[in-house]
Amino acid sequence: MSDCLFCKIVQGTIPAKKVHDDELCIGFHDINPQAPAHVLFVPKRHIATSNDLIPEDRELVGHLTLVAAKYARAQGLADGGYRLVVNCNRDAGQTVFHLHVHLLAGRQLKWPPG
Repeated sequence: MSDCLFCKIVQGTIPAKKVHDDELCIGFHDINPQAPAHVLFVPKRHIATSNDLIPEDRELVGHLTLVAAKYARAQGLADGGYRLVVNCNRDAGQTVFHLHVHLLAGRQLKWPPG
């Protein structure tokens, strides 16, 4: 998708503070953090929303979760706790239409979120 912000970050045409990069996904700090630690894990292949996932994406979705958990452990966030969030479409708060997992940590997170 030529106009997708996250595709441009994946391609390297827009800079991001990367924390992870492998054959399936990248991770980078959110530019509008909602917690002291707020990192996005984004598949390199464009998938607009969770609604666009197909059965063959099971491994990719699992990979995003595992990479996020590995990052949380490496950063010392796992023991205190962290939240993984995937928003789907506008009413859920999705603003960039490229599937991504938010990792939020570093403070006590309220439920339900505001």
